Amino acid sequence: MRAALALTLTAPLTLTAPLTAPLTAPLTLGGPATAADQYTVTALKFTVPAGGRDCTVDADLYRPAGVDRSNPAPAVLATNGFGGSKSDGSTDAIGKVFARRGYVGLVYSGLGFGRSGCLISLDDPRIDGAAASGLIDFLAGTRAADDGTRADFVTLDAKGDPRVGMIGGSYGGAIQLATAAVDHRVDALVPLITWNDLAYSLDPNSLAPDNTVGEGGWTVPGAFKWQWANSFYLTGETQPLTVPSLDPTRINSLTCLHFVTRACAMFRTLNSGSYPTRATADLLAYMRSVSPVSYLNRVKVPTLLVQGQADSLFNLNEATATYKTLKAHGTTAKMIWQSLGHSSGTAAPVAGELDLSQGDLESSYVGRRIAAWFDRYLLRRTDTDTGPAFAYYRDWITDPADTYATANQLPALDEKLYLSGDGKLVDDRAKVARGSRDYSNRLVPTSHSESSLAGTIGLPDPAPYDTAGTYLGWTGAPLTRATDVVGAPKATLKVVSPEARRTQNSGDAADKLVLFAKLYDLAPDGTSTLVHRLVAPVRVPDVTKSFTVALPGIVHRYAKGHRLRFVIAASDDAYTGNRGIKPVTVISSPQDTGVLELPVLAD
Repeated sequence: MRAALALTLTAPLTLTAPLTAPLTAPLTLGGPATAADQYTVTALKFTVPAGGRDCTVDADLYRPAGVDRSNPAPAVLATNGFGGSKSDGSTDAIGKVFARRGYVGLVYSGLGFGRSGCLISLDDPRIDGAAASGLIDFLAGTRAADDGTRADFVTLDAKGDPRVGMIGGSYGGAIQLATAAVDHRVDALVPLITWNDLAYSLDPNSLAPDNTVGEGGWTVPGAFKWQWANSFYLTGETQPLTVPSLDPTRINSLTCLHFVTRACAMFRTLNSGSYPTRATADLLAYMRSVSPVSYLNRVKVPTLLVQGQADSLFNLNEATATYKTLKAHGTTAKMIWQSLGHSSGTAAPVAGELDLSQGDLESSYVGRRIAAWFDRYLLRRTDTDTGPAFAYYRDWITDPADTYATANQLPALDEKLYLSGDGKLVDDRAKVARGSRDYSNRLVPTSHSESSLAGTIGLPDPAPYDTAGTYLGWTGAPLTRATDVVGAPKATLKVVSPEARRTQNSGDAADKLVLFAKLYDLAPDGTSTLVHRLVAPVRVPDVTKSFTVALPGIVHRYAKGHRLRFVIAASDDAYTGNRGIKPVTVISSPQDTGVLELPVLAD
């Protein structure tokens, strides 16, 4: 997600500074053209049905030289990240790079962005997916552009069925799954750094297993990710004020300028800090209705998922949930965990990371995987090797040829550590010391993980910290060997909080206890690193019962001599937290203590 924001965060529910550039996915696809790579670009307008109304879509058609009715080619369809348009460098470059590879490209501004009409509807398959399906009609030759242009040069698998793939990042990633859910004609997908469940993305409750992302959803809301969410909200709502000659179909009302009404209601409910039962049910139902979690059972298209490790907006758990669901339904799916995500706007400075502005698809591991995916499913080169089921970038490897490791399955949770009453993490339940420890929240946040967007736009961000008395930590012994953690750790906890117990059944979920779990890497010199600045917010449904937290997935090497530190904190200034003061006690004994489970790779 690329952006240029002047951030002035004055309160936990308001982002006051103007947004000066689109919040688009940090996907750069481009490269130098050669004489053999010529193509033409034609600007087109389409009027397509979308959610019960007609919407204007602004698009550019990339047609390689030599592609015509007698020599058709498969097509690649793509759209922008949130706040962007077809003209973004990261969006129009998709058309260029694939046209150079011989594909017909159709790159368009999503509904509510650029010069396309209609309201922002958060990649709703019933609206945004339907609009994309109308563009597939054009590629099939069954629909003309508004000026009468028709496409009779796209490879057809049957009458009205063009061979078409989709690629794009973030907002341009979820639209692929939404389109494939409503249109069976899509043949290949490459969604990058996108979401599985907006309820988890914007209001995460990291409870597991039943309540974590992709596993059925929860009825208790989480902790509002107010910085990220309000960035999107203001980006959308300010467009009618900043875009000249705005299409009138992009204006909703004076109280909800540019989004569909239910989206505005979602943001307002989240910002209110109040979660009464009926409003919460409506909120979660809407967020999930526009999310892949609600329609992946209808997606049958071969899908290559690429997700970023440095991503506090859509973390690795989102792609993992989508991957597992697709596989469970028999859909061909593979997954790559790259370094680049919404929290880091530049590719890692070693070979393997996708940064095609400096070359072509073949110059990076991720690029080669994408090229192979489309070769296999669009060019139908059945002998093409599309790579392993799972691959992940390792930032501790300096050899450019070896930065990505591969596996045929996701790592398992295979190591347990126990939370001792003396603040240690121990490897045997028998080593747990009896004891109790306390912390309490304050009325203002006392822990810091990140200033959302700061890394993406190059602004300084204070190092993560926790304020004494407002958190508890457990620290392991110095490691005797390098230890690689790949995947999402889990922690099973039980806390005592009489005040939370007194208020948790008030009828407003905001009265339930909130805490934040996270993992640090503690170096021998005392330097503490919050891995990728990621935290797991939890709103505890019932403090009289134990609960399990699914932490964000990570790929991290704990070097020899370093120590692993697990922390639960009362607050985090990137999220909303507890209503009122709720002291917490954690009691440990060998028979009854918290357990941290880690996906540790074997030597």
